[in-house]
Amino acid sequence: MEFIAKDYPDSPGVYLMKDDSGRIIYVGKAVSLRKRLSSYFRAGADHSPKTRALVARIARVDFLLVSTEKEALLLEESLIKKHRPRYNIVLRDDKRSLLFRLDKAAAFPRLTMTRHVVRDGSAYFGPYASASAARATQKLVGGIFRLRKCSDTVFKNRVRPCLYFQLDQCLAPCVLPVDRDEYMALVRQVEQFLSGRSQSLVRDLRRRMDKAAGDMRYEDAARLRDQIRAIEATLESQASVLRDALDRDVVAVAQLAEEGLGVGLLFVRGGKLLEQKTFHWSGLGASEAADALESFLAQFYGAQRYIPGRVVLSHPPETTSLAEVLAERRGGPCRVSAPRGDDERRLLDLALNLARTAHRTDGVQDVASVLEQALGLPGPPLRVECVDISHLGGSGVRAGVVVFENGEERKEDFRTYALPGVEGSGDDYAALAQWAERRAQSGPPWPDLLLIDGGRGQLAAVTAALAQALPDTPLECASIAKGPSRRAGELEDRVFRPGRRNPVALKPGSPALLFLQRVRDAAHRFVIGRGRAATRRRSLSGELLALPGVGPKTARHLFDHFGSVKAIRAASVEALAAVPGLGPAKAARLRQAFDGAQAETSRQES
Repeated sequence: MEFIAKDYPDSPGVYLMKDDSGRIIYVGKAVSLRKRLSSYFRAGADHSPKTRALVARIARVDFLLVSTEKEALLLEESLIKKHRPRYNIVLRDDKRSLLFRLDKAAAFPRLTMTRHVVRDGSAYFGPYASASAARATQKLVGGIFRLRKCSDTVFKNRVRPCLYFQLDQCLAPCVLPVDRDEYMALVRQVEQFLSGRSQSLVRDLRRRMDKAAGDMRYEDAARLRDQIRAIEATLESQASVLRDALDRDVVAVAQLAEEGLGVGLLFVRGGKLLEQKTFHWSGLGASEAADALESFLAQFYGAQRYIPGRVVLSHPPETTSLAEVLAERRGGPCRVSAPRGDDERRLLDLALNLARTAHRTDGVQDVASVLEQALGLPGPPLRVECVDISHLGGSGVRAGVVVFENGEERKEDFRTYALPGVEGSGDDYAALAQWAERRAQSGPPWPDLLLIDGGRGQLAAVTAALAQALPDTPLECASIAKGPSRRAGELEDRVFRPGRRNPVALKPGSPALLFLQRVRDAAHRFVIGRGRAATRRRSLSGELLALPGVGPKTARHLFDHFGSVKAIRAASVEALAAVPGLGPAKAARLRQAFDGAQAETSRQES
């Protein structure tokens, strides 16, 4: 590409670099588009290997103007998520860590685990990268503090205390007259414990224990004593890394000896190191660390991720745009800067050591490169879609599609397609052809590789339908099928490509073939699971409609509220009346009809 500087404005904006096919291969932001773009094409520039490869493929540069660098950062993040350009730092591990959530709006809050932050006034604690560690903490909290454990639906319909009440791990506010002020005092204790303020919690509990003992309320004093012992036992296993109790994340970038940059993240909560995480960015040099880190953090701290009040960086940005974005998402101030004080510098050293250990643990990039060469693809297949057809004796035909990006499941993009045009035929080829037409109508993002569960025939059916539906947008396709011998299990799978008679030479047990098998198996499980769920729904719908006085609308409301026919039959008039759309009069008629039907059944059996 011939670069002419005067064609680009000296103002803030976002630039989109495209290859000769018009595909976006890189998205960046700049305070001055002219100066930033000139740096790419300057003769003799000391670029990293990744940047040199990028510049060699640029055929065109488009740009979007914005008013501030904050707007540029937000727009850059949005475009990276949408287009997932090949040469950008795209958050590979976008699986959010586990958090604890206390729903402060509920009359009797409970502690739950979640991966999403919703700005609804709830309190969040974490993160926990390990699910086992989160479950262990939840079990510990449940044993010390007697909060309710049941869901809202169970809480509303319970008629007697559960086992947790018998184990003295719940106050049973579902059925017992629990004082809400007493309950909320427990909630505040849980907040103190999970926020790292356990020492002040212990002091408060000790004062309450002494007072209870002085008032001769010995059972209450004994319960408080046991709480104190359990908390102190937990504190013994935790190491403080800071003298204050603030939440902060520490992020460091280090040049790796072999190639690229390593990123180390430390999550410090209440002055204690809770979790850690690493990332690897191949092909980048130290000069690109600051820009890459800012772009990465804008993706990492999404709107549904917990954001602490302080983020310590090894390469802090020159402007305040990142801090402004994080503060807006957090709903409160967020300070982003270099370390301050000896404690934070010590933490940053730990994060740097962690960053130097970062490496590609999943081999995704290597697998993509192998598949690119083995399958003859125009680029590495970073987005892979896989389709599988499911039916039961020709009925209930549906197609299930799973999506993998950068080697990880993208479950929000999983889809099922009902295919009424082939219902009753049992023709997988026709079903795949009809699905291909539907997929073409859905539009982008298009996959770098479309994988079909089947052999050469299924592959031909899809490619023919796509060629007719998308004549100007060719999609790269492949299929995976069982081999002639099953003695070696799934290692006998064979991969086919259009226009090629023999299978692709992928070694059994190789990472590339194992990845394709993993994608295929995910599609199979997904479509089979959806088919079974649909069958259960049809069966349950018939059962509900068989109940006396229940029509389709009432059946839907009853199932949403109770979740099973057994629970509906056992519900009291008051519980039935609580269902939206029923009311006391209709609930009484339903209860009477249920009792009459049950009596008639008992009479016939006798």
